[in-house]
Amino acid sequence: MTARDLCQLLVYKSHCVDDSSWSLVEYHPHLGLDRSLEDHEHVVHVQSTMASESKFVFRKNYAKYEFFKNPANFFPEQIVAWCQETNGSIPPSQLLQNFLNSSSCPEIQGFLHVKELGRKSWKKQYVFLRRSGLYCSTKGNSKEPRHLQLLADLEDSNIFSVITSKKLYSAPTDFGFCIKPNKARNETKELRLLCAEDEQSRTCWITTFRLFKYGMLLYQNYKIPRQRKSLLSHFSTPVRSISENSLVAMDFSGRIGRVIDNPVEAQSAAMEEGHAWRKRSQRMNILGSPSPLHPNALNSVIHRTQPWFHGRIAREDSHRMIIQQGLVDGIFLLRDSQSNPKAFVLTLCHHQKIKHFQILPCEEDGQIFLSLDDGSTKFSDLIQLVEFYQLNRGVLPCKLKHHCTIVAL
Repeated sequence: MTARDLCQLLVYKSHCVDDSSWSLVEYHPHLGLDRSLEDHEHVVHVQSTMASESKFVFRKNYAKYEFFKNPANFFPEQIVAWCQETNGSIPPSQLLQNFLNSSSCPEIQGFLHVKELGRKSWKKQYVFLRRSGLYCSTKGNSKEPRHLQLLADLEDSNIFSVITSKKLYSAPTDFGFCIKPNKARNETKELRLLCAEDEQSRTCWITTFRLFKYGMLLYQNYKIPRQRKSLLSHFSTPVRSISENSLVAMDFSGRIGRVIDNPVEAQSAAMEEGHAWRKRSQRMNILGSPSPLHPNALNSVIHRTQPWFHGRIAREDSHRMIIQQGLVDGIFLLRDSQSNPKAFVLTLCHHQKIKHFQILPCEEDGQIFLSLDDGSTKFSDLIQLVEFYQLNRGVLPCKLKHHCTIVAL
């Protein structure tokens, strides 16, 4: 059974939405390593190389094939040797074809922190990743064969992200990754540990390793779910999408409803309807009925049932969850604020950087709302807020697209 087959089975068993972003993760807690299995890999074969403490984890990975959609974000010009030699004139799509083409010879190069085997010390070296393996230069950034030393082979190894590399391995930064031979089960002395300066560099090295190792197999893995979805769409009933462009203002004050074409009249009608609705809600509240604008017991807890809300997790844990599920634009989660018990925090990824936005309560006409833009846009609960920013960017750098999910199997 392949990793894709098992993911399909777990999606069906867990009643999840199958959006082709689910992944099976090989996790080694004692070594602090994890990696997403490629869709074509056989689970039993991978399991045979794992120690007894290791396990598989079923979770989202939105960034698994993101480099096919946005290659420019994954291969910075200062790291890709081909771009340096051609002054960056190769377009990203052509660059990706060069990586997939086994007869071409692109390479990734740059300074990395390399952990010396059998020691606790790290050394900054100029490193090259080629189809033949991972090399470092023993003399500055020289590429001469006599100055190159083989660090790791690609054929019988896999590349892993290192979790909390500073804490576990005393690394200079937390952007660690590791090339682990398949024969190495739980011995740290056989691991080739490396450390980048930032997340984009680490992602570039890991992605290039995958492309060199699997080549066109990765592209086929990326295309298969989309071809299947395209095939199924011919047999399914089309669902009409609702967007702001398909909504129109209506006037139902007369006997027959009419479309309001004048934008000024439409805005005026919307304001009048809003005032009328607020008066009705206040009147209902006086009579003893719960007002939708007042925070009642349901409004204060309804968000806790949502898959995007993760309660009182720490800032570091929110970072770890988003990194694990893919640094793509729009991936997000909400959590309780640790500094303000009445507030919440939206954690969002944009351009491979994680940002935090505090959601604060604000009062208007004796009623409590939630807002993340100092009261300019107000919501009665977090569900309304999330739904709004899924459709509108507002003050955020991008719309909310993918929420971090935890599935209990």
